[in-house]
Amino acid sequence: MGSGLSLKKLQQRFAILVVVAFFSCVMPVRLPAESSGLAPAISLDAGFRLLYDLDFGQAHKVFSAWEQVHPEDPLGPVSDAAGLLFSEFDRLGVLESQFYASDGAFAARKQLTPDPTVRDRFEAALDLAENRAHARLSRNPKDRDALFALTLAAGLRGDYAALIEKRNLVALHYKKEASMWAGQLLAVDPTCYDAHLATGFTKYIVGSMSLPMRWILRLGGVQGDKEAGIAELKITAQHGRYLAPMARIMLAIADVRDKNYSGAREILTALHQEFPKNPLFPREMARLDKEQ
Repeated sequence: MGSGLSLKKLQQRFAILVVVAFFSCVMPVRLPAESSGLAPAISLDAGFRLLYDLDFGQAHKVFSAWEQVHPEDPLGPVSDAAGLLFSEFDRLGVLESQFYASDGAFAARKQLTPDPTVRDRFEAALDLAENRAHARLSRNPKDRDALFALTLAAGLRGDYAALIEKRNLVALHYKKEASMWAGQLLAVDPTCYDAHLATGFTKYIVGSMSLPMRWILRLGGVQGDKEAGIAELKITAQHGRYLAPMARIMLAIADVRDKNYSGAREILTALHQEFPKNPLFPREMARLDKEQ
């Protein structure tokens, strides 16, 4: 009976890992406008910034326009899938930080009722992104954008399974897949500092668990090291090209879980200054002030 309870807690705690994939897909992708040949209004950067300002309709238009110019690129549909998931999270109230502040709060979350139309569009966009990515990898196994798209796609599927459907074991499968693609991406390009985000947060969460749970996860090929995880998150926060803001959010979550509320608030204050249209940051700062 004790072993069963440990496994149940393990599933609940590990589901927290999928949060990183969600945040990694809603952060602005900072592609230089001149590299795409597009005006900034239809760059991926502009689309993700609209998403981060919760303007989902305009973000979809930007991603669709970008995809028309890049019909074989998997980053177009995976970006649109991120937008669809982010809009569902916003509609269903998934973005509130109290879900992630402790294992108990996360485990007590309710199973949500998704919009079936959005779900179908989400799945179709991910299928298209994965098909394009695999096609590019068949021609060039070291295609950086294809590996990045597959990392994001697996993470998005895990987010949907855990945070909307509350299917923790399915989410665990996708999270391991996302980490695998991230590892391949780093092997291809060690300077792709964004990839440290997925591996870093996984190490942090698993490293924060009890020794028996870390042992069980190690049998499944998942390693944990809390300090090493934080170090990797800081690499992305300082040097990441696409996901530096997301790494800062993950570090803020780590601070909240360690009850370092002043550290978390400092990070959120800087994010609010960078993204002033998003009401989530001031809301979470007010929540932290109340906790203190």
